[in-house]
Amino acid sequence: MEPLLPIGILLPERGSRTLLHDLHRQLRSAIIEGRLRPGLRLPSTRSIAEYYGVSRNTAVAAYDLLLSEGYVVARRGSGTRVAVALPRAPSAPASGKASNSKIQRVVPFWRSAGTPSNENVSGTARWSFRLGVPDAESFPVEVWRRLSIRESRAMRMAEGLETDLQGRRELREAIARHVSFTRAVACAPGDILVTAGAQQAFDLLARVLVTPQRTHVALEDPGYRPLRAAFEAAGGKVSAIPVDRDGLVVDKLPQNAHIICVTPSHQFPLGCILSAQRRAALLDFAQTRNAVVVEDDYDGEFRYTDRPLDALQTLDRRESVFYVGTFSKSLLPTLRLGYIVAPPWARSALLAAKAVAEGSCCGLTQGILASLITGGHLARHVRKMQQTYGRRRQLLIDTLLRDLSKWLELIPSAAGLHVAATLKVPLSDKAIEAAALRQRIGVRALSAMATRRTSPAGLAFGFGAIKEPEITAGLAALRRVLSSAARSA
Repeated sequence: MEPLLPIGILLPERGSRTLLHDLHRQLRSAIIEGRLRPGLRLPSTRSIAEYYGVSRNTAVAAYDLLLSEGYVVARRGSGTRVAVALPRAPSAPASGKASNSKIQRVVPFWRSAGTPSNENVSGTARWSFRLGVPDAESFPVEVWRRLSIRESRAMRMAEGLETDLQGRRELREAIARHVSFTRAVACAPGDILVTAGAQQAFDLLARVLVTPQRTHVALEDPGYRPLRAAFEAAGGKVSAIPVDRDGLVVDKLPQNAHIICVTPSHQFPLGCILSAQRRAALLDFAQTRNAVVVEDDYDGEFRYTDRPLDALQTLDRRESVFYVGTFSKSLLPTLRLGYIVAPPWARSALLAAKAVAEGSCCGLTQGILASLITGGHLARHVRKMQQTYGRRRQLLIDTLLRDLSKWLELIPSAAGLHVAATLKVPLSDKAIEAAALRQRIGVRALSAMATRRTSPAGLAFGFGAIKEPEITAGLAALRRVLSSAARSA
């Protein structure tokens, strides 16, 4: 039977004293929330009575209440319609006492979390060196559109209704070949869980690996704050571990660490690479203490100098490493597709957590991405962007070394979409960030992404979404900001 209204209405059995109240309340809520749109013609009271098994008098009374409250209008010959101009919702109590008492029901972590922060600077800056953001204008739109049309035609209705929590088989097969070729990560399609981006991967890992107030989590500092938030929200006892130019300082790991999160290919935000010696030491630490490692292969797609070191997952022999990848940097962040290469012992738990958290990712998008990878389009796009980003990176480095070396010392980096530099003068990098933004220059202070007071002061510069002329002009403007700040210090 076709639904009478485009909403679900649940009513008690016939004869209940709350029939009128429940019918009126659910209709009113649907109107207020916009599920019954303004101007919509409502079914007749006779139809309502027959469909929902209530008396005609109950249906008429519910409509009369809505009419008296101003939520519907009735005209002879045109029936009853949802009012175009709805009455104002009741205002909140002036004292705020009810709100103050209700907020105690919110978990303490979320009460103090505030609005989620962005690791980037303001997008309104004239010269915006945004971190980890690719060049959206270079996205292969025509290829994506063509594959989208083909995938839409090939998808049968039955497939459109089915979901696979682990991810579509063809995409997992494509990812397995992709990471094997690009990062020497040996895995089968069954080892892979497709996620809605890297952040969902972190959230799922925190859900299944953290026992609240018992699990100790070691994170890089400075580091990626959204990753930290995922493990803190799960109740992990977080420790900040320093990072130097060889990456995570493994010797500083607490002996009781259960989980170590690391970005070995291109550390965020310093940009350094975890050395071979520290990779071996980290895996030895994990194996000796029965800990696990979350390897975020951040910005690992784009390399400009030496051959990349093997991924930790490639070196792992004890099923200790969770490898997290994403297509946000190589394609677009808005695709919201990433993946976890997980050890066998954790896969069923991750699938169960994903079922609770969100379920499957968009099947159509997964199919298009699978075709993009298997058709070689992704590899060609990465090669093309490697050249584009390489030029921007070199211009950025050359200008920093030539024109800003008085204030900044470059941190060596061989990969990714950003570079970082430490301050050589006793200035506050947060103050520099604020002063630069007033001049419409978007750079990021390193200390803003750290929790330790001893973290290095400096600036991070993204070059993925900024063109060469803007790089030159933006750094020239920054030079004036630094010069002025130094004179005032």
